[in-house]
Amino acid sequence: MDQLLEKPTGWRSWRGEWVLPVIFFIFVIGEVFKGPIGTSSIGTAGEIIAFVGFFGGALLGAFSVVRHAEELAHRFGEPYGTLILTISAITIEVVIIATIMLHGTNNPKFARDTMYSVVMIVLAGVVGFSLLSGGLRHHEQGYNLQGASTFLSVLLPLAVLSLVWPNFTRATATGELSLGKAWFIMLGSVALYVIFLGVQTVRHRGYFTVPAEAKPQAETAGGHPWSGWSFHAVMLVLCLLLVVLLAELFSLPLNVGLDQLELPRGVGAFAVAALILAPESVAAIRAAHANQMQRAINLSLGTVLATISLTAPAVLAIDLFTHHPVLLGLNPANAALMVLTLGVSIITFSSGRTNMLQGAVHLLLFIAYLVLIFSP
Repeated sequence: MDQLLEKPTGWRSWRGEWVLPVIFFIFVIGEVFKGPIGTSSIGTAGEIIAFVGFFGGALLGAFSVVRHAEELAHRFGEPYGTLILTISAITIEVVIIATIMLHGTNNPKFARDTMYSVVMIVLAGVVGFSLLSGGLRHHEQGYNLQGASTFLSVLLPLAVLSLVWPNFTRATATGELSLGKAWFIMLGSVALYVIFLGVQTVRHRGYFTVPAEAKPQAETAGGHPWSGWSFHAVMLVLCLLLVVLLAELFSLPLNVGLDQLELPRGVGAFAVAALILAPESVAAIRAAHANQMQRAINLSLGTVLATISLTAPAVLAIDLFTHHPVLLGLNPANAALMVLTLGVSIITFSSGRTNMLQGAVHLLLFIAYLVLIFSP
């Protein structure tokens, strides 16, 4: 009898994968019309429709990736749960950026602008909405101060070294790194992130957990045989592959559409960052609203840290081995706003408690970021 009752549940879990054929259909249509889209022979309206279609397909795939990653997160617990989510999101980001760099028009600032957009969207927008939503509902929320401090202690130097420091070196006057400094950023970022992972997952796991949150997550870790961890692991990889396939198609209307509509290049970077961050942003805001601020912080700060630690070395490697130039140094206005946001984040996460006023401050910085996109 128990086995009979389990089968409908398993069928429901498979039926929930309707996203896969939809994404595959979008991919096939894109491959058929790839030539006209890339040569802008379908007109501005056609490019907009193609962009919306590919963006929607990639977004569905990203949400599916995070949905299966969350299932794995519940089974393995913290901090492994948010680590799985973070690595999944960063994989999508690196693939999309690399695809646009290698197959799109020559835009040496695209990777820099996308990383900057990720930092601002998360630290200003997502953190702001999370703190405001949680503060309005729960007044004050607690978290593990040691975990937040550990995130920020690694994030601050890597962000400045990757996105600000290149403007003050003597390789060029445009924010390009010399060979030696590029290798320093690549090796130093990866090495520091590996050490951080050791702290997060082995040596000081308690920094990134709150005892009150551990019990509910453990209680939801169980599942029926039809939706065990192996099922979700396979589906996560499959959804990632579909997003990767859509990445090249997504870059075609993005580059052409920006030129036809005469939009700032920052809009394209914002669109890519928003696509990458949408699932985790929703998860973080929902966690804060449900009074799980520790999980919201792990998702938010973990995503930004992984972006700086892994994306910068990846794009620099593309520069070194494929000779696609990469400029990492931000212009003065964006650099100042990013440093200000990092400083405010340090103050926000320095007491172990959060409130709605802190969220409002972060949202003000997010609005400033949006203003700079259209009025640089």
